[in-house]
Amino acid sequence: MEKFLISGMSCAACSARIEKAVTKVKGVESCAVSLLTNSMSVEGTASAKSIIQAVEKAGYGAKISGSEKTSKSEEQEVLLENSELKNLKKRLAASLIFLLILMYFSMGHMMLNFPLPAWFNGNHVAMGLVQLLLTIIILFINRKFFISGTKGLLHGTPNMDTLVALGSGVSFAYSLVVLFNMTDAVLKGDEQRVMKCMDNFYFEGAAMIVTLITVGKMLESISKGKTTNAIKNLIKLKPENATVIREGKEIVIPISEVKKDDIFIVKPGE
Repeated sequence: MEKFLISGMSCAACSARIEKAVTKVKGVESCAVSLLTNSMSVEGTASAKSIIQAVEKAGYGAKISGSEKTSKSEEQEVLLENSELKNLKKRLAASLIFLLILMYFSMGHMMLNFPLPAWFNGNHVAMGLVQLLLTIIILFINRKFFISGTKGLLHGTPNMDTLVALGSGVSFAYSLVVLFNMTDAVLKGDEQRVMKCMDNFYFEGAAMIVTLITVGKMLESISKGKTTNAIKNLIKLKPENATVIREGKEIVIPISEVKKDDIFIVKPGE
């Protein structure tokens, strides 16, 4: 059995697609992918190169577990420490800061009568441009959704990130069209069309989608981290040696040397 570390998975559908892709490789007898530990176990005679190529063709990354390309510290980080949690916290903090500013400009003055700088009085295009800029910053912070979602779509294997990217991207694109329409209305002096456009901005919706999904990702990452730590503690309980009876004598051997039909003794405390 050969083990691999998988990168780029975001949901159970991703692990299912990888299993399906690897199973099709000639020489693979069985394949099991774990979303929890970002790992894959493969049995069969297929070469590691062909397996990795199949994973990459499906739109994900793969490395041989324990190889020179994968250092021990990196493997431990991927499997047990859930390294993405730190990055998710940074992404979420930055997203929330800019989202609050965006909500202030998009909704605060209308719903809560928050004051705005005098320069914005009657300057609806400037208001739209500020919302556009803040939304671009938030979408850039959470660009991973768009990169992963686009890769999945191009490989014919759309995932959850594809849905997030589509939802946020459509809201952003629609609002951008409305902004151009508003600019045209301002140039033509059509105040009624300007106000109608002002009510049709959904920049905050595009930003809110990726921010809320990032909250969910962070909570999921925390849960995965606790689970992997529990698995780590269970693994530590695994004995290194076993006491077996061979030729009427008790001998201690490494656990890997225990064979079928061996009689072994478990002493108190073991």
